[in-house]
Amino acid sequence: MATDETAATTSAPIPTTTPAGGSTPVAATTAAGHESGVAGTRAWTTRVLVVGIVLTAVNLRPAITSLGALLEEVRDGLGMSGSLAGLLTSVPPLCFAVFGVMAPRLARRFGPAAVVCAGMAAITTGLLVRPYAGSTAGFLAASALALMGIAVSNVLMPVIVKRWFPDRVGSMTGLYSMALALGTSVAAAATVPMTDALGGHWQSGLAVWAALAAAAVLPWIPFVRAGGARPAESSAAADRGESEGRRITRSRTAWALAVFFGLQATAAYITMGWMAQIFRDAGVSAGTAGILLAVTMVMGVPLAFVIPRLATRLPHQGPIVLVLGVCGLAGYAGLYWAPAGGAWAWALLLGVSNCAFPLALTMVGMRARTGAGVAQLSAFAQSTGYLLSIPGPLLVGVLYQHSGGWGLPLALMAGLMVPQVAAGVLAGRDRTVEDETAR
Repeated sequence: MATDETAATTSAPIPTTTPAGGSTPVAATTAAGHESGVAGTRAWTTRVLVVGIVLTAVNLRPAITSLGALLEEVRDGLGMSGSLAGLLTSVPPLCFAVFGVMAPRLARRFGPAAVVCAGMAAITTGLLVRPYAGSTAGFLAASALALMGIAVSNVLMPVIVKRWFPDRVGSMTGLYSMALALGTSVAAAATVPMTDALGGHWQSGLAVWAALAAAAVLPWIPFVRAGGARPAESSAAADRGESEGRRITRSRTAWALAVFFGLQATAAYITMGWMAQIFRDAGVSAGTAGILLAVTMVMGVPLAFVIPRLATRLPHQGPIVLVLGVCGLAGYAGLYWAPAGGAWAWALLLGVSNCAFPLALTMVGMRARTGAGVAQLSAFAQSTGYLLSIPGPLLVGVLYQHSGGWGLPLALMAGLMVPQVAAGVLAGRDRTVEDETAR
């Protein structure tokens, strides 16, 4: 790890005089200056890398939650039906499934830093273009571009953490999960007020988030120019060698983690896409509904830091999965019986339940021993999981339109929580995919 290497480099004193002549040896002086420079470079590299990870994580959800806050305005502006709006909320997992599987191959060829940098540029372009596309097709195409950038970054975050911070997987996963939750909640809470401040046009309220994505491009540029921020002890050839002959589909843990990831993603995207509308249909104002969605998302800020650290200390993560599932079921029941009266309580409970996401990411890092194994498991679990999650938001839109209420959609959400818990318990067992695929 860079910080440990820095400490080791600077801890040994280098002599500055000879016993006989008292002069300063040129070799010793040169070595001291070289090692000092290397230590400084490593420390600087680590700091910039952490900033890049945090800024990237902040930008992994505003494209989705900003749209959720203004979904009714976008539907009216583009003339969308309820079913088409449901399709729109299904686009994120579809893009994550399709493009996420490409991330490991792209990272091996160009380096993780270059891929993440390109991903942030794609998010910037997509968010800037989509509000002014002028049609539903154009809106979907620009959204897909932004979501493609999110997809590859989603997959590579656990890989980057495993490779550069192998002894701090829990704390670093918690850090970027916390940043991700912060970006999610801020976008949900601030989109409506910013739209009002910018003249009330939903186009401006969506486009403003492109500036945040543009800022996330900058920290990765030095690593791209250096040929990719890969640690010295690893290489693309080594990664390919480690992964030869390994078939991830033979691993029961990989499948359990993929199902768990997919069902928690289903719940998360239904929440991000529809929860504000549930509250608005119950008589809550648009601004308050956006704040309630933000409360749900902001619960992930502290919990996304705590849960991964707790998970890495437990031999089995099943108990955490069970607690999160119970909170989700309670939140759905509350939305059915008293959506407006207990709105704040339901928002809090669903916020806790949505922290299954950082738990899933942590388990990706724990269920594989090597960086190559994490890359393979991350791509498989996320791509397969997001593929499984595609029908959920679409079905909610269809059920909502044809039933005229939220009873059936909420029953669907609650029903999906049961297999989510079961899969999470299986994925939380103390074992690695390398062992299972070797057998």
